[in-house]
Amino acid sequence: MSRKIKVCDITMKLADMDGRASLSFRQKIELAKLLRRLGVPVIETGEIRNGKRDSLLVKSLATAVGDSVLTVPVDIFRQESIDETWAALREARHPRLQVSVPVSTVQMEYQCHRKPAAIAELVKTAIARCRALCDEVEFIAEDFGRGEREFVMGMIQTAVESGATTVTIYDTAGTLFGQEFYESTLSVRHAIPESVSLGVWCSNEMYMADACALAAVMAGADEVKTTPYGGATASVKRFVKILSVKADVCHASCDVNRTELRRVVGQIKTLCEADRKSAFASMDGTCGYDGDLQLSANDDKDAVVKVTQGLGYDLSDDDAQRVYDAFLLLAQKSKTVGAKEIDAIVASVAFQAPARYHLESYLINSGNVISATCHMRLRKDGELLEGVCLGDGPVDAAFQAIEGLVGTKYELDDFQIQSVTGGRGAMGGATVRLRHEGKVISGIGTSTDIVEASILAYLNALNKIVYEEQEG
Repeated sequence: MSRKIKVCDITMKLADMDGRASLSFRQKIELAKLLRRLGVPVIETGEIRNGKRDSLLVKSLATAVGDSVLTVPVDIFRQESIDETWAALREARHPRLQVSVPVSTVQMEYQCHRKPAAIAELVKTAIARCRALCDEVEFIAEDFGRGEREFVMGMIQTAVESGATTVTIYDTAGTLFGQEFYESTLSVRHAIPESVSLGVWCSNEMYMADACALAAVMAGADEVKTTPYGGATASVKRFVKILSVKADVCHASCDVNRTELRRVVGQIKTLCEADRKSAFASMDGTCGYDGDLQLSANDDKDAVVKVTQGLGYDLSDDDAQRVYDAFLLLAQKSKTVGAKEIDAIVASVAFQAPARYHLESYLINSGNVISATCHMRLRKDGELLEGVCLGDGPVDAAFQAIEGLVGTKYELDDFQIQSVTGGRGAMGGATVRLRHEGKVISGIGTSTDIVEASILAYLNALNKIVYEEQEG
């Protein structure tokens, strides 16, 4: 009889663990929607560390993941963490709280500064509290491969008795070979009730994560943690393929949509690498859109939304209206608009923080014998703001004008210009990164006028800063 294996995506969690690959609020929502479309049963994100901002993200993800299980870890060393996390997660259709601690002596003392007995007591209390709130609670035994087997099995037993519905073993160091992972999984499977799901998290430190994940399934694992991007753990693309090819041997299958797998993995890769594009790089998509598709100002909103759906986006009514409004503005200038332009518009105006500042108009005077000047008009909550500013060039003048109207000067961490489409009427894209209170906030803008694209990108980043300040 074939068993159903739950594929758990940990891309967002890995991004939070690795600051070099951090994802923005918008990117995480977009990622969740792509994973839902792929049919991933369990989607995980990182801990709530930044109060209202992270809580808002979890609440937004609860809607974005649909029928998938949304898993959020708690901090067992902060008493308020469990209630805070549950308050944000409780609206999800299928919520799961997660308790994760190392079970090797060296990691317990080095990372947690606690003795094994103290860690065991904290786990017992935390899982019991989580289970009192949530029907699904996962316990992750980190650094499983280096833990003393008697203590590890005792910890797992304590977790199950306290209410854990899923137990996951994580070979953090990645030192177990496939056969060793098979035997470890088998021993845990025999030690816990059949009603408790057994999950595995395989490190790819020695490039054996896929093999270890398959070995774990053969030994009775019910869940496997994977990612479509990066090499830190098992690859969802490879794991699903192996499982489908060797289904008769594994006696197992999964519900991930194989027909969408290659395309969606490509979209996720593009999404995760969006902030790594070099200046003036081409923004060629990997979404499989039709290069011959052309829309004009005569096309209605339904036609535009249909194209966005074909590109893999699931827009809300508000986002769909914003995309259509931006499409009309572009269509009036360019006559025809292709799928690449639509893709750039979605990236520019959808999934954004509510805009407090809107561009009303701007006028640039520039030349090789005069200083650049910008006459800028913005609207903030209906109020018209107007000013003129000098700069070293048209873009600098525009940025200086915005800062003058806002009344705050931000450090420009990065500024990039990209070509979105080719030809003389090419659409340009700009990325602006502003540093604010130790954080870097990115904004993007697109237009046939690269100065306008730059202004829109700056305002996009500015609106995110204002939104975070209001929520914080």
